[in-house]
Amino acid sequence: MKTSIKPLAASALGLTLAWNATASADDINLPRSIAMTAYGTGSAGYTQMAALGNHLQNNYGSSVRILPGENDVARMTPLKTGRVPLCSCGIASYYGAEGVFMFSGPDWGPQDIRVIATSQANFGLGLAVAGDINVETPADLEGKRIAYIRGDDALNIGTEAFLAFGGLSWDDVERVEFPGYGRSFEGIIGNQADAAFTMTVAPPAQQLAASPRGITWPHLDPDDSDAWGRFQEVAPYFQPHRVTVAAGGHDDDNPWIGASYPYPILVANRDADEDMVRNLLRVLIEDNDQYKDAAPGLAGWSLDNQNMQWVIPFHEAAVEYYKDTGHWTDEMQEHQDMLVQRHRTIRIAWGDYVSEDPPRDEDAFREGWMEARAAALEDIGMDPIFR
Repeated sequence: MKTSIKPLAASALGLTLAWNATASADDINLPRSIAMTAYGTGSAGYTQMAALGNHLQNNYGSSVRILPGENDVARMTPLKTGRVPLCSCGIASYYGAEGVFMFSGPDWGPQDIRVIATSQANFGLGLAVAGDINVETPADLEGKRIAYIRGDDALNIGTEAFLAFGGLSWDDVERVEFPGYGRSFEGIIGNQADAAFTMTVAPPAQQLAASPRGITWPHLDPDDSDAWGRFQEVAPYFQPHRVTVAAGGHDDDNPWIGASYPYPILVANRDADEDMVRNLLRVLIEDNDQYKDAAPGLAGWSLDNQNMQWVIPFHEAAVEYYKDTGHWTDEMQEHQDMLVQRHRTIRIAWGDYVSEDPPRDEDAFREGWMEARAAALEDIGMDPIFR
């Protein structure tokens, strides 16, 4: 059995909102102070959390203290150590739950985390392609010069997934290595490469769009189930998305039919206080109309934008909330149970692995862990996805 997700539209299709309410200060019980980590100041994630903090302070007397972190280690470590109960994270939260990449080393391992809610706004994530090489779909990237960012797993996997959509791999393109994300776009503008992975509203994408080469975003046919199967086999956290904010002139009248995944992703440790989780989720969902215009992307926290069958299990308090409001279905519960079993299997495998005197060399440790992880998942009929 593979870990799979349902497109966002399908998760809400046919469901009627079981309530039409706004959270009330009389029945919302939040701590007087809530600490969380988030992306660095100036980032979309930080801006959203700051605006949400203002809403919580003004309406419920609960202040939010944000610890900005410039990288995944800085954001995830305080959550791991219990210094903060929440992380407004990126896709590293998924890698953490799976125990892969930076989380495959001896100092980390699979993290016992759960989703409270996610934001799915009108931007997308995809492969920005120079506009002068006649690329319309990912299949057209064959033989083109594609940026590979040293040390950035998330960006490289995103690129690999787009290639897979077109039936391609790194072997079918010219891989051009760059030391960093920004440098890769300088390389495209300077005609050293043709494409790199980014957010559709990111400044580098805007710079490429304004350059003589221009920009294009390869079309992803939402009805091509085979292509999406290849895409999500590489990166199961992506979902089809109608993107209305993208460099190159995409808007409501001219959307990019592409892909995205949630950002930010609000996660907590599995043993986080259930009252805090439930009440915070109530505010996020029920007050969205009140705070959604306070910062770009805040509308993405609405109920309609929640993917109820994604890749990290929900916190149990969130499940109970959706059950109580009539939004939870048997299909959602089946998916939740599968994810819980998957992550329990990974964590048991980690415990067994580290108790058996694994190699002290870090590379050998990681290799041994990934083999043990894959074997444990395959034993219960699940796709390891990462090897």
